[in-house]
Amino acid sequence: MYLVATPIGNLFDITLRALHVLEKANVVVAEDTRRTHLLLQAYGLSPVMMSYHDHNWEQSLQKIVDKVQEGQRVAVVSDAGTPLIADPGFRLVMQCRAKNIPVFALPGPSSVLAALTVAGMVPYPFHFF
Repeated sequence: MYLVATPIGNLFDITLRALHVLEKANVVVAEDTRRTHLLLQAYGLSPVMMSYHDHNWEQSLQKIVDKVQEGQRVAVVSDAGTPLIADPGFRLVMQCRAKNIPVFALPGPSSVLAALTVAGMVPYPFHFF
């Protein structure tokens, strides 16, 4: 399973590695499939998509884990930025780790870190709550 960071505002703020994983994924698990569809469409990608968010995680979690255990490549994305920061993806990762399923993180844009780097202040210590 791959946790794929997506652009925060500009569609060009995506990494080549993220595009490669999304292209090779059998399933893209998205917080909002409509929003993710726009990103995928911009790059000519059309994988199978599943939704996974605060309102359906209980019904979707095991279905996603089953797909990974079947050998499918699953890419998890959020609406913008890094998955799991403000969505229920942590439950999915916890379940995968409990079943010894490898989880890989693909880094990407971070609005918090971008703001910190241009703030003109000493960037440490830094705490995110």
